[in-house]
Amino acid sequence: MKRIFAAVKTEPGGDFIRSYLELRSRLVTEPIKWVEEQNIHITIKFFGETEESLIPAISETLGRIAKDCPVMTFKLKGIGLFGSRYQPRVVWAGIDPPDPLASLMQTTQQEMEKHGFKTDRQNIVPHLTLGRIKFIKDKLLFQDVIDSYREIHSDPIKIKECILYESILLREGPRYVSLKKFPFGK
Repeated sequence: MKRIFAAVKTEPGGDFIRSYLELRSRLVTEPIKWVEEQNIHITIKFFGETEESLIPAISETLGRIAKDCPVMTFKLKGIGLFGSRYQPRVVWAGIDPPDPLASLMQTTQQEMEKHGFKTDRQNIVPHLTLGRIKFIKDKLLFQDVIDSYREIHSDPIKIKECILYESILLREGPRYVSLKKFPFGK
């Protein structure tokens, strides 16, 4: 069994990273598990613990999907929260425009149903996860800091491929190993 997911690797550039690191430092007293810079990515489909015998079929399907996918350019724009403002669970950056990634995510989910992977229950919201929240100690401070980063943005990011990753959970945080890359064909 391998814990796997399909994603696009993003390199948002210096200004976005500086703002992200500043956001993290302003919320350093909160129990938030921040994504490390080298692990920044946008998940297309999380498979979870998967039999290794399924990986070739998953790879073939991802390759086929990628061939029909255009190279994408978008910006990271704005901060959002999953959960409520008072009980947030995830801090994320939005995608502008979201449609090309949303289409890739939807196609991937539909095609992976043929391999027995259920479609995610949530609506498709292309995003870049920045941090996972255990709980918030100072809700007013948290809300003020998040509000001050609502306009965070990156320079344009060009995405040319989808990657199948293995996620190896370690005490110091996850390590992502690229299993296979699938270049976009259009």
